[in-house]
Amino acid sequence: MKFVLFYHSLISDWNHGNAHFLRGVVSELIARGHRVDVYEPAEGWSLKNLLEEQGAHAIATFRNAYPELMSRFYTADSLNLDAALEGADVCIVHEWNDPQLIKEIGISAAAAGCRALFHDTHHRAATDRDSLAALDLSDYDGVLAFGKVICDQYLSNRWTHRAWIWHEAADVRRFHPKPDIPRQHDLVWVGNWGDDERSQELREFLIEPVAALKLDAEIYGVRYPPEALAALTDASIRYRGWLPNHRVPEVFAGAKCTVHVPRRAYTQTLSGIPTIRVFEALACGIPLVCAPWIDDEKLFTPGADYLIARDGSEMHAHLRAILEDHELATSLAAQGLQTITEKHTCAHRVDELLGILDQLDREQRIRNLKRGMQLHA
Repeated sequence: MKFVLFYHSLISDWNHGNAHFLRGVVSELIARGHRVDVYEPAEGWSLKNLLEEQGAHAIATFRNAYPELMSRFYTADSLNLDAALEGADVCIVHEWNDPQLIKEIGISAAAAGCRALFHDTHHRAATDRDSLAALDLSDYDGVLAFGKVICDQYLSNRWTHRAWIWHEAADVRRFHPKPDIPRQHDLVWVGNWGDDERSQELREFLIEPVAALKLDAEIYGVRYPPEALAALTDASIRYRGWLPNHRVPEVFAGAKCTVHVPRRAYTQTLSGIPTIRVFEALACGIPLVCAPWIDDEKLFTPGADYLIARDGSEMHAHLRAILEDHELATSLAAQGLQTITEKHTCAHRVDELLGILDQLDREQRIRNLKRGMQLHA
């Protein structure tokens, strides 16, 4: 089949976590023999910031790490949707696109006889409903939502007539244990500061426990304000800046544990949705401790795949336990990796996607059959 995808960026992961899952899904589709064309805006915010901060070398690094992947850049004036969708079987449009473009792609896909799916991986459906209500998805076959709570919003608000839960997952082609790398550091954290969405949580569940335990720790990410950098310095945490996502496995391999600190929206309104970082950490076989989030959808087994810290004191205790108890650390790493391998890889998600497409095709055949019977009645 030919897939045409419209996303913010395939090339840049600078403060753009959606690129992680997208890369894994595209790689998996290509490996199965499908053709995949990915379109991204030439002046995309993430890529622009990446080039300003890191230069063209960052693009070369991406191409070396993902030789099978490429993007087709477009501008509003240059994009020819009829040409882009010619011969396409499936079109997937990410929610981080211009609303007018989203509408136009739906119209063009319908005219081309192409399946059109809208992909939502953000919390706006729960936290900024007006922006989602304004979208015209009338020509789409349905919505791929990265969690049940988002899926339910689309259906209950009648923004679409069909929606499916399509969680993110780990790209295990890149994210897997690297046992040859020695674990030299106590803790590593990979993540962006996130404005004020989790600043207090990062202090309580990351900075303060690391400082209290006097851990050898490193942090990678972007958009850290001066006060955050000062807090890291005070805690003797080394700040390493931006890290290409494909290098995260080697960084995880060099540390004894990591933590997950969800943004506030994921603890208050989006229970059941882990971010891509949980999948990737577990796929790399590193012991993980999470700040509170509720696994409503039973994706994991808290206490076995990872530990949950209800407050800073529990985070302190859990980190100490992992660092002092080799058996506990080994068990967490092994169980988390097993859960990813069995249920949460990009191959699993591609299977789910193809199942959704098969379902739509079956329903279309039934409708065509009924229509034919009515015409001959």
